[in-house]
Amino acid sequence: MDTPHGNVYSFHQSSFWRFTKFCGKVGLVIWASWSTYVFVYHRPLLQKRTQQLEEYKEIHARQISDMLTYLKKYNELARNLNIIDYKVLTSKKLSDNEKDSLMKKRVNTWGELDFLQTRLTSTFSDIEYVPEFKKLSELSVEYDLIRSENDELKKQNQELTESMITISDADNQIVGVVTKLTKDKTEDLRNNLKKIKGTIINLGLNENVMIERANKFSNQLVGSAFVPLELDSKLDPKYQKLADSLKLWSGLSRLNTMLPMGAPVDRVRITSTFGTRTDPFDGSLKKHKGLDFAGKIGTELYAIAPGRIVSAGERVGYGKTVEVDHGLGFSTLYAHLSRINVTRGDWVRPGSIVGLAGSSGRSTGPHLHYEIRYNGVPFDPSKFVKE
Repeated sequence: MDTPHGNVYSFHQSSFWRFTKFCGKVGLVIWASWSTYVFVYHRPLLQKRTQQLEEYKEIHARQISDMLTYLKKYNELARNLNIIDYKVLTSKKLSDNEKDSLMKKRVNTWGELDFLQTRLTSTFSDIEYVPEFKKLSELSVEYDLIRSENDELKKQNQELTESMITISDADNQIVGVVTKLTKDKTEDLRNNLKKIKGTIINLGLNENVMIERANKFSNQLVGSAFVPLELDSKLDPKYQKLADSLKLWSGLSRLNTMLPMGAPVDRVRITSTFGTRTDPFDGSLKKHKGLDFAGKIGTELYAIAPGRIVSAGERVGYGKTVEVDHGLGFSTLYAHLSRINVTRGDWVRPGSIVGLAGSSGRSTGPHLHYEIRYNGVPFDPSKFVKE
């Protein structure tokens, strides 16, 4: 290289230096090419992806808003439904029109609640769910009323309301009929038991105690024990009254079935009553523990009430004897028989022939000595025998 002073200088480049410059030029070319590619192609793609991300963020935000609003509305409807149910269950002075109005309101509220529940389920479970509203203010609209599906819901609700009203009317009629029926039957049963009321009181019993025992009693002839209805105290009081009436009717009906009321012979002719009398053998005063029915040898003797034979055979003084246990502590005894038609352990129904009249044992002639006992102790059976 020449200089202004005429001197000449020479430079020598090594292979490494030449290679380094070559690599630098190649790198520069690659960088320029990549920058051009990014600027021309990749940058718009990134911008598109960024825009999509923003859109998804906006959708997600609207989705959360939808969900919160739905939840708020859902809670409000659920609270209204509980208030309606509370009024229906606790209000005792509501008229039929007020009840019908509350039932219609309840059905409509339930329809809205079901609609919102469906929307909430969709929000939580459907990954492709797309918010239907762009502004929170739009969510304050009654969704079920602005949806096309609501027309069908309203139709179904109307049909359901009409059905519930029909069912309610039928329920009132059924309760009324059953209540009247049990009341009438209860009076009939009570009238039938009136004639033995004095005797029952003398035995230390009363109607309520006997009804309770009768309902709890069970055997293969009377049937299983009566199970009282257990009702929610929040229900209309008419249902509890009906349940009490059914319990009373069941107890009285069982008592009329189980108690030995009636005569053990077809033709009733009493020759000796219960109480103190002159003994026909020695003339002394002795207590007669039953009723004597006149009859010929071979007269058929009947069971008065369902029961089980607890004794069938000879008994001192009584001769051939049959004793029937009817439950509740009551039993009947047939003495001086000529023949016994049953054996110990047999079950007998009303009208079953337990034996034939005779004069066995300590007897002055053909007749039936008949006793009714409570807890093994004889009492005056005259009120039980007289129809």
